[in-house]
Amino acid sequence: MIEKVNPSHPDKVADRIAGAIVDLAYELEEEPKVAVEVLIGHGKCHVIIETTVKFDKKNIENIIHRIAGEVLADIVIVPQDKQLSDNQRGFLRCGDNGIFKGAPLKKEQQLLSRIARELYEQFPTDGKYILTDKRLIICQSYARTEDIKKQYPNATINPLGEWAGGTDVDTGATNRKLGSDMADGVTGGGLHGKDLSKADVSLNIYAHLKAQNLQQPVELSCAIGDEFVDGIPYEDIVTLAKHYIDSIGGFEKFAEWGLF
Repeated sequence: MIEKVNPSHPDKVADRIAGAIVDLAYELEEEPKVAVEVLIGHGKCHVIIETTVKFDKKNIENIIHRIAGEVLADIVIVPQDKQLSDNQRGFLRCGDNGIFKGAPLKKEQQLLSRIARELYEQFPTDGKYILTDKRLIICQSYARTEDIKKQYPNATINPLGEWAGGTDVDTGATNRKLGSDMADGVTGGGLHGKDLSKADVSLNIYAHLKAQNLQQPVELSCAIGDEFVDGIPYEDIVTLAKHYIDSIGGFEKFAEWGLF
């Protein structure tokens, strides 16, 4: 059983805004420290950024408006904790405590991911989808049920009727759809809105990729300040995660669908 939401779901809009801000941080600094939280809905977007980067608020507003349209932007930018920032200077050490789990993707998870992407190409509006061993459930905003029924005749489609979605009728927040992004690998750490020194990003990516390679579950833990995790330098894990993010087009693209 698995759920996916598409990039126009309000929670994913929040993730995408956070991801785009992290992309901007990497344009401005080689190794930025940044953590972004976004709450959006009903014409307003609240963004809190803890960072070492000297952002221009106008650039943050431009990101918000590009992704979410004409909403009122409320932006707070504060410095990252100086002691933690100083402790990372010169070489990378683990940026947080945490436990992390990677799991091989199941066929139903891969199938639903493909269905969600196919539907999003036709209907780039708020949508959410569930696949179990018994049925496929498709809830797609601004779409006629009969149009989707032609492609998926056995699916349960918009069971409450046609509906309007998006941030005008619902709120979105960063890292609120981790099940959609991480499948069976969900733990306490969020994927989005953070630089690669943060274990929530790099170790979740590392555990996921290792689980796909081994085709078995992977479990890891780390303490803030660790120089080695899973027997390898933390800096190497960050490099692997950076290659992965670069390969899919950056943090904003990563936020669209998560790890699968």
